[in-house]
Amino acid sequence: MSPTRVLVADDDPGVRYTLREILESEGLEVVEAADGAAALAAFDAAPVPLVVTDLRMPRLDGMALLRALLSRTPAPRVVLITAHGSERQAVEAMKAGAFDYFKKPFDTDELLAGVRRAVEAVRLAHENEALQGELALARTLVFASEPMRRLAVLVARVAPKDVTVLLTGESGTGKERVAEAIVRASRRSAGPFVRFNCAALSPELAEAELFGHARGAFTGAIRARPGLFGEADGGTILLDEIGELAAGAQAKLLRVLQEGEIRPVGEDLPRRVDVRVIAATHRDLEERVRAGAFREDLFYRLNVVHLRIPPLRERPEDVPVLARHFLERYAERFGVSPLVVPPALLDRLAAHSWPGNVRELENALEGLVALSPPDGLDLSLLPGGVAGGAAAESPPGPLPLRQRVEAYERGLIVEALRAARGNRSEAARRLGMSRVTLHDKLRKYGLAGGEDEPERG
Repeated sequence: MSPTRVLVADDDPGVRYTLREILESEGLEVVEAADGAAALAAFDAAPVPLVVTDLRMPRLDGMALLRALLSRTPAPRVVLITAHGSERQAVEAMKAGAFDYFKKPFDTDELLAGVRRAVEAVRLAHENEALQGELALARTLVFASEPMRRLAVLVARVAPKDVTVLLTGESGTGKERVAEAIVRASRRSAGPFVRFNCAALSPELAEAELFGHARGAFTGAIRARPGLFGEADGGTILLDEIGELAAGAQAKLLRVLQEGEIRPVGEDLPRRVDVRVIAATHRDLEERVRAGAFREDLFYRLNVVHLRIPPLRERPEDVPVLARHFLERYAERFGVSPLVVPPALLDRLAAHSWPGNVRELENALEGLVALSPPDGLDLSLLPGGVAGGAAAESPPGPLPLRQRVEAYERGLIVEALRAARGNRSEAARRLGMSRVTLHDKLRKYGLAGGEDEPERG
């Protein structure tokens, strides 16, 4: 919604003309409606942040219009124009939520002052909404781009409302982090937050995992389980990779969304649950519906609010801030000195298309920090495409397990030495290893330079 658009509702064409002239003199764009019903239809077709309306109109009067507008999300500011003798109704309207009211014949300067106050209130509300959204999203994601700021505003709007949300975006864009931001800013933030990957289990096990099962319902069911929806009762469940959910589980999920009930495998009676559903997928669910792989009715139940997380190539401003964030994180985790970010690294990162999105960027920088020497970053250790070689349009996988373990162990040793102020005997004690083993590891990780400090008692 543009903060400069105003809807004017009055059954008197002369009054509408006068209001249009006054408001357009302030640089506002005016939309006219001849009565309350027309005004409500115009608002629903194209919401505006400010409505100026007469109190007495045919079909739908100003009070009824006010109540209807304030039930919309987001609700506009409403300024009332009242005839002489309608002051009591105007006071009732203010109690009901009207922003201001003026009596006919109105004073132009007074009306303009009231409209300016309303426009300023709208502006401040928009700024506050944006800041709240950025704060919620910034707790889980690092960003500086306009597309992510717009997403943050939508997160702030939808999080407090108990509505189903569908998150879509390419693999590695941060859909799970956005789900966490929604939960943090929701009324269910103190409740359980349960996550489930719909592609992780067979169809039979997926149903039992989601909706629970009775004891003996199938081979291996040695005890009853409430299922993930039962565990999430009173909170939120994230259904990741929802496009891979098996057909049988899709039917049961539809029942949960429609009726608020689950039926555990092997039980005859349903159980009530109170769970907010957030679904996420990198697939085109409408295409899956057309292919017969996903239920159309379930798609519409999930697609109440659709948030798309943009890929990294659409928000290149985020690459430098993400890079610094990941370099700091892995320098701390691996116990290396604070890293200077060379301009050449940022140039290479900016030139890459990042088909694996944020996850690819994180993996590339984790490997760079883990494998670089202590005195600085060796850019030749970047994955092929990022380093400028021929291999790189496929995103790198995480570091091999052995390298990850060794990098983590090196960080623990460095931290123990710092805590022990260089005393290797004390550091070995803190690490739960012998002094000889610590010496071997110091040599292995290139940390053996210098003499031991004198032993402290």
